[in-house]
Amino acid sequence: MAGRVQPLLAGVVTALVGFASSFTVVLAGLRAAGASDAQAASGLLALCVACGLAAAWLGWRHRIPMSVAWSTPGAALLVATGPPPGGWPVAVGAFLVSGALIVAAGLFPPLGRAVAAIPKPVAGAMLAGVLLPLCTAPVHALVELPLVAGPVVVAWLLLHRFARRWAVPGALVVAVAAIALTAPPAGLTGAALVPSVTLTMPAWNASALVGLALPLFLVTMAAQNVPGMAVLVGYGYRPPFGAALRATGLASLLAAPAGGHAVNLAAITAALAASPDAHPDPERRWVASVTAGLGLALLGLGAGAATALVSVAPPILIEAVAGLALLGALATALASAVADPATREAAVVTFVVTASGVTLIGVGGAFWGLVAGCLMLLLFHRRSPPTVPPADGPGPSDHSSGGRSATPTARRTRPSATEPIRSAGT
Repeated sequence: MAGRVQPLLAGVVTALVGFASSFTVVLAGLRAAGASDAQAASGLLALCVACGLAAAWLGWRHRIPMSVAWSTPGAALLVATGPPPGGWPVAVGAFLVSGALIVAAGLFPPLGRAVAAIPKPVAGAMLAGVLLPLCTAPVHALVELPLVAGPVVVAWLLLHRFARRWAVPGALVVAVAAIALTAPPAGLTGAALVPSVTLTMPAWNASALVGLALPLFLVTMAAQNVPGMAVLVGYGYRPPFGAALRATGLASLLAAPAGGHAVNLAAITAALAASPDAHPDPERRWVASVTAGLGLALLGLGAGAATALVSVAPPILIEAVAGLALLGALATALASAVADPATREAAVVTFVVTASGVTLIGVGGAFWGLVAGCLMLLLFHRRSPPTVPPADGPGPSDHSSGGRSATPTARRTRPSATEPIRSAGT
């Protein structure tokens, strides 16, 4: 009996932690992209349902705990980019293009390998630049609203020390209490607590395709899908990467008209369903991911109440909670960016340009940061000089192997579609 209940409980915890830890980031991103409160609530509901269905399908079909989530870094990108030229319909069009690119990466492995060719330091630096504006929000909140933001930050610190997975949900609970004590009594009067699907006719323009759709695809692949696969491989699974991309890309396409920005493999909460805590038997842990998916779909019914609560809260307080949720991702991205001294300057240029939030010809800083970093690598790349054999005959190693190197040449293996992209993950 306990063996049957354990993965179910792990799935419930995964759903609760995944939703509570980052729904504020999603709402902040959708509203920054031009969505109204009703459209943002619709987007959160669509993401919950799409993620839940994709997780349930992948887990049941492949018997692997493949957790699915929305793109939290993608939502942070929306905050950093702001509303595209043309407003919310153009943002929805960018969501559709990003989803189509994810499906294409699942159908055509060369596209996935092209994404993998982006240097890891540059990808990490771009992600760090995207996350930085939100991660500074707790500092601003402490200055602007010390009596309200102070308890939130203290709760996060204490729980981060003693119960790390509950740090952000605990900070959210304290923030909700603070909002309830400080919000106007009639603040929620007339608010639509039950979400409804609000469809938007998409629109497209070139600047949004380059400045939003492409960066959203790259951030989602590099910061979510690749690490999500790495977590599963680390626990001994051989997940079908192509099938995962096709399923999550299709879920993104279905959620986009209702306001959902991107669906992908979970990276932060993936270990909750894939670790031995979910079940001692690795072949039974898929139940946890399916349960998490169904639980997340049910939590989507609270999208209206969550959006109404956010609408009456001080914006800086909501951004502060979102920033606390992203601090770990920022630390990982920065570590990835500056790990290699040879590419450190290019990574710093990428980070600075991305974090500047500059907009040029209607294209946001994330794209220009990626371009600047890659140009730096091309301009300052130094090839190591070729090894010249000694002029006075073969060296000691040649004598021991009949004139041939004693070290066999490593064979290059071409990655298959079922292997994770080994590239700019965080």
